[in-house]
Amino acid sequence: MNERSTAKDTDQPQTLVGISFDDVFRAREFLTAANRLASKGEFVLIDAVLISKDDNGRTTVTETTDPQIGSSALTGAMWAGLFGLVLGGPVGWVAGLAAGAGAGAVAAKVIDLGISDEWVAWFREAVKPGLTTVALLISDLREDALVQEARRFTGSHLVYANLDDGMIDRLAEALGDATGPEARTDPSES
Repeated sequence: MNERSTAKDTDQPQTLVGISFDDVFRAREFLTAANRLASKGEFVLIDAVLISKDDNGRTTVTETTDPQIGSSALTGAMWAGLFGLVLGGPVGWVAGLAAGAGAGAVAAKVIDLGISDEWVAWFREAVKPGLTTVALLISDLREDALVQEARRFTGSHLVYANLDDGMIDRLAEALGDATGPEARTDPSES
């Protein structure tokens, strides 16, 4: 594994890029390409989120890093139940299951390891019906590699990037996106 692979170990600035695709399959293909670039050391992939909006305006969000409430509750229940069984027998096991499930669910709700909830909400609003947006949170970016890969995904739309204007223009041009991103501001600034 690449020694730069953990986001928390790096003091590099984080880059957030959101690109919209005409269908979920093309978006997943881009996400696979991003994972390949990360495996080659072109950047560190901290988090990726897919946001789809159907024609009725209903959005679906798939996060790759943030713990999910259900699985965190199950994991917490399992470990606390096992610990309770060892210390208190069957009564300790039941008490441990309940306490662990509650702690796991609360931890999942509080912990935000990747793209912030504010940004996910912003992308939910920004994605247009019938499209899927891939939001990547990365660090240690080699810009030329991202631009080169973006050329394979012409017809896509750059929704957001917290890069300098020259790099935003290069990325939008590589995607064949004449308009570029619609917004270049942080949602927490509004």
